Formats: sequence, C-alpha cells, structure tokens
Amino acid sequence: MSEPAPNRPELPPAIARFLGDGPAGRRGAIFDLDGVVTRTARVHFAAWKRLFDAFLAERWDAAPFTKEDYHRYVDGLPRYDGVATFLRARGIYLPRGTPSDPPEAETICGLGNRKNIHFREALQRDGVDVYRSTVTLIERLHADGFGTALVSSSRNARAVLEAAGLTRLFDVILDGSDAAAEGLGGKPAPDIFLAAAARLGVEPARAFVVEDATSGVAAARAGGFGLVMGVDRAGQARALREAGADIVVPDLAATEDMPRPFPSNPDDLRRLLAERRPAVFLDYDGTLTPIVARPDLAVLSDDMRRAVQRLAGLCPVAIVSGRDRADVERLVGLDGLIYAGSHGFDIAGPDGLRIEHDKGAAFSAAVGRAAERLTAGLADIGGALVEPKRFAVAVHYRQVAEADVRKVERVVDDVIAAVPELKKTHGKKVFELRPRFDWDKGKAVLWLLDALDLDRPEVLPIYVGDDETDEDAFRALTARGSGIVVADHDRPSAARYRLETVEDVGHLLDALAETLELRDG
Repeated sequence: MSEPAPNRPELPPAIARFLGDGPAGRRGAIFDLDGVVTRTARVHFAAWKRLFDAFLAERWDAAPFTKEDYHRYVDGLPRYDGVATFLRARGIYLPRGTPSDPPEAETICGLGNRKNIHFREALQRDGVDVYRSTVTLIERLHADGFGTALVSSSRNARAVLEAAGLTRLFDVILDGSDAAAEGLGGKPAPDIFLAAAARLGVEPARAFVVEDATSGVAAARAGGFGLVMGVDRAGQARALREAGADIVVPDLAATEDMPRPFPSNPDDLRRLLAERRPAVFLDYDGTLTPIVARPDLAVLSDDMRRAVQRLAGLCPVAIVSGRDRADVERLVGLDGLIYAGSHGFDIAGPDGLRIEHDKGAAFSAAVGRAAERLTAGLADIGGALVEPKRFAVAVHYRQVAEADVRKVERVVDDVIAAVPELKKTHGKKVFELRPRFDWDKGKAVLWLLDALDLDRPEVLPIYVGDDETDEDAFRALTARGSGIVVADHDRPSAARYRLETVEDVGHLLDALAETLELRDG
C-alpha cells in the first residue's frame, strides 16, 4: 500500500502492518457497531438499566443493574440472550416466550422487547454520536477499495447507522435480525463474522475485526480472523486480551505516544526506582545484541554478558525472546536467569521454575506443516531464510531484494490460509507464524510476576525490547511498570521510554546495578 497523501488519514499501526502494501480490495475489514463505530453503548446501558431496575424493584429483592453487569452479562450478546444471562446470574428464571410476546409479558422475549422500546425512545430523543476516529478509518478503507462490513448483535443496527448517516460506508451489514432469520449463532459463536467475510468475498485470515466486547472478540478469534483488535472503552483491556484480542487500543486514532528518552542522570534513576526494587525483563535480538543478517550470528558481547550477570545478582532478570528457549539460554550462557523462549510459551529458571504451555505444544504439527510449505515456496527467492522453531516458524527477509519482498509475503499469506491454526506477526525484516492462541510476551511477563511473587507495589517491572512483539509487554506493564523501547529514532510505541542503541542498554543495566549496590551498600 502506498504512503497516504498528506491530507489522507494514517492507518493505525497494527492495521497498516496487517494490510501490508498489497493491491486494494485484497483484504476485508469488519466492525462491530456499539462502542466501536457509534457511541450507543451508553444509550443501551440506560435502556437496560431502566428495564431491569423497574423489573427487579417490582418483583424481586435484588440489587440494581450496574455497568459491571452490563459489560459482564449483556454487552455484545443478542438481546434475548442478554436478558436470560443477566437474570440467570441473579438466580431468576423466566420462560423464554417468543419474539412476538408483548413488552408487558414477563418472559425473556417480553422483557427484551420492552428494552427495545426504551432504546428506540432514547435513540429518537438523543440521536447518535459517533467515534470520529473509527469513522475516519472506515472512510479511508472504503475509499481505498477494501471491503467493509458492519456486524452487530443489535436488531437496531440499521436504524442506528441511518440516524448517523453511515450506511453508505459499508458493503455488508449484518445485524441481529439477519442472524435470527438465517439461523446464525450469536456471539461468542463466530457465525455472524464468518457470514460477513463470505459476503465480502474474503477468507477470514485475510480480514480483520474490530470489537469492544469480550463476546465479540472471542467470536472473531474462534472464526480464525487474521487480526482481532479490541477497543477498550470501559477499562477492560485485560479481559479483551484474555478473550483473544491480538491488540487492544483505547481508540482507533492512528498515532501512539512517542516514548521519552530514558533518564540518564543518576539522580533521575534513583527517583524512578524510589525505593522500589526492579524486576528486569530483556528481549535478546536487537536489545542485548545488534540485529544481524542471520540469527546464528547474534552473539552476546563479553561486556553485555558481564552487565547482565552483575544485575542478576541484585534483582530478578529474565530474558524474553522469540527464539527457542534452549537457543537463547545457550547464547546468553548464564545461570541464575529466567529464560522465556518462543514469546513465553516455554519458560524455565532457578529453583525448578518451569512452564511449557500445553496449547503451544498442540500446535507443533501445524508449525511443522507451515515450515515445509514455506521452505518449498521460498526456495526460488534469493536471501529468504526459514527458521523453524518449536512453537513457531520465522521467515527472515533482510537479505531479500526489495522487489521480491512482496513475493515473500504472498508465500507467507498463502501458508497462513492453508494452515489456519497459525497467525502472522511482524518484526524487523521478519514474518513469524505463531500459534493462533491468546499468549504473547506481555502475558508471559504478567505470569512471571505472579509466579515469582513480584506483582507487588514495592516491585518495579522494567521491560526492554526493540520489536513489535515487545509492544505486548510494554502494554502489559503500562499501569504497573516501565517499558523501554530500543530505537535509533522516534517512533510510536506503548513504551514509556526510549534508548537509542544496544550499547545504551548495557549502560542502563550497569546504572541499575550501581544504583542498587549504592542503595543496599
């Protein structure tokens, strides 16, 4: 895809990477409505609260309906399923009834129909607000010829779109009425998303989904979509990731914050620690060693090894790498460290620490098939290097001629389509095919903090990395620690700070060690 003209909006980084630079129309984009495109979630919540509070007050001795109830039991589900799920959580069981039940009927469908009346009244009274960043993105995709679809469990989706003047932006619209008429399972079943992709004429692996509800994220993940993006409008980023989101963002605006230079003054470093003890997590390639032409040439320098060893004697230090654990453990060659290989699928450390995800191992056959297909498909492209691993396979194209890079990606995309158990991720001149399973460096770091009893206020987690896969760890530590990206220029990142070179990483490790030695002296 060509660079956007100055007056055209940029794409969010994750979507830009997914779409790549292929011809227009070769991928699809599927959006949820409430909470993603339109600000109708508050209208829905008000309608649900009006319904349930009145119902509970009349007949049941139960607490009022809350926003937590909305997100846990109702949001993203078909209306009648939302009624049943919430009431069941309160120990209330009503007959299902039929969709033709009048709104005063005390059945699941009757209450659902009553809620719909409340919603329509509020919609007519208050109108529809939209998320401008989402609409701008859809306008850009639509203008570029990408297939765009709107999927919603709400039976009011078309009315909402018409009120907002957005119907023209979608090639396909599927709502709760369509799902009922066609017998499609409601979220978290993937049916409605798969139907939208089919109508767009794209394979799920070539389409991305944007959702704000955990049920919708789970549905998109179950459908095997190439990218599942969660939009966190309600402080549920962790729940969205656990449901299967590849990435979670607060909004669909294209830019992220630029990280600040890491404080180099010793006083600044002491203030950063502020009597907290660091737990340090380090990527390997591009962080402890420079990026090199071939993975086997990434050798740790003696100075860096000494710096890592010095710090490891003072605080917990973990190496978190996309390499196989045994490989990175051999390259670092130090005892007393925690090694998390394969983006955290395989973890080992002192005192018998050991975890190897069963789900990761279950993907080994798929990884093997992908490696065979990639090796055969890339055999005629000079410089392409296939690196099989236990839980993933990487395709390095650093030595591939620029004119052939698109050929490499087409082979990778074809393999992803043929081996849907895997997903494509990006790095520095590398594509990686990893298990389509909700696990990444961020989740590995959070697991380690919990397993090592380090998820405490007096511990400051610090993660240092340089690649896109490290962004998951930066995001995981946003509220509790410090992410540090290694980059020789300003670039958007979820990290709070930036270092320019691998040598700067070594200086940081020594500075941390010196600060701890002086403080504990």
